[in-house]
Amino acid sequence: MLQLPKNYKDLLGGQQETEKGIKAVKDMFQENLSAQLSLLRVTAPMMVVSGQGLNDDLNGVERPVRFPVKSLGDRQAEVVHSLAKWKRIKLAQMQIPAGRGIYTDMNALRPDEDLDNIHSIYVDQWDWERVITADERNDTFLKKTVRRIYEAIKVSENKLFVDFPQLEPVLPEDIFFISSEELLQRYPGKTPKEREDAICAEYGAVFVSGIGCTLSDGSRHDGRAADYDDWSLNGDILLWNSLLGHAFEVSSMGIRVDAAALLRQLEESGQLHKRDLYYHRELLEGRLPLTIGGGIGQSRLCMFLLRKAHIGEIQSAIWPEEMRRECAAAGIILL
Repeated sequence: MLQLPKNYKDLLGGQQETEKGIKAVKDMFQENLSAQLSLLRVTAPMMVVSGQGLNDDLNGVERPVRFPVKSLGDRQAEVVHSLAKWKRIKLAQMQIPAGRGIYTDMNALRPDEDLDNIHSIYVDQWDWERVITADERNDTFLKKTVRRIYEAIKVSENKLFVDFPQLEPVLPEDIFFISSEELLQRYPGKTPKEREDAICAEYGAVFVSGIGCTLSDGSRHDGRAADYDDWSLNGDILLWNSLLGHAFEVSSMGIRVDAAALLRQLEESGQLHKRDLYYHRELLEGRLPLTIGGGIGQSRLCMFLLRKAHIGEIQSAIWPEEMRRECAAAGIILL
């Protein structure tokens, strides 16, 4: 649902300064992220061939944009939802050793999104993936990686303040960790989103783990595809957005499934038939490395650090005319 903050003011004062701010955030953050996680930038596809299990299924109901490719005998291709599984194959092809990884600019189309302040048909994120050892498939290593990503965000916020002094830093020194089950027990009468709002309002920056797991009340905190994150070793980075008055997700990430976790989660979700797809065979037959990875929203992060009220102030996309009119009346100019 569209939110129109009262007395909204664009702190950057217009589109020219906003464009400068967007470039500054993107340049700074990807450099900081690469340094924190030892990542090499690589090129990535906008589309993959359908039927190989390479695309991200998201919650399992979103439709990818599909089209026939003439040179492939009209075989179907589809625009990516994300590169969660493609990156793992790329790491195997490049023979990247443990302790190092890759990142890329990922551009996706998600036409089934409900458009509002933070959701767009067009999705841009830094997709990253890092090779790990079997000994690093644990909660301690996951939290260590989250802290490094959060440090990259904080450094970017502080550097941005030097060039744009009107953008005062707001992030807390440390990020708070809590599991989705602990969150349920802490706020038993609230919905998952209300729980996220409550915990983020208290701590400012939070990592909620266990996304996709079945909770003690039989529900799930949120949906997550069964074939890339290990649901017991994943989570979302949430920041408190005081402008919108809500928790603000900037990253979904996790330690990826090994063969045992893949089979367990496919069975739990009723998707064992996927075992025969290309990506899944490669994993089950031991040809893919153990990894940790995720996506960090580029427009989302710019929106937060530049104190914008709508993601359309950051990216040029398609919006309903009524939304454009309402935003303009509230001083929110969509690109």
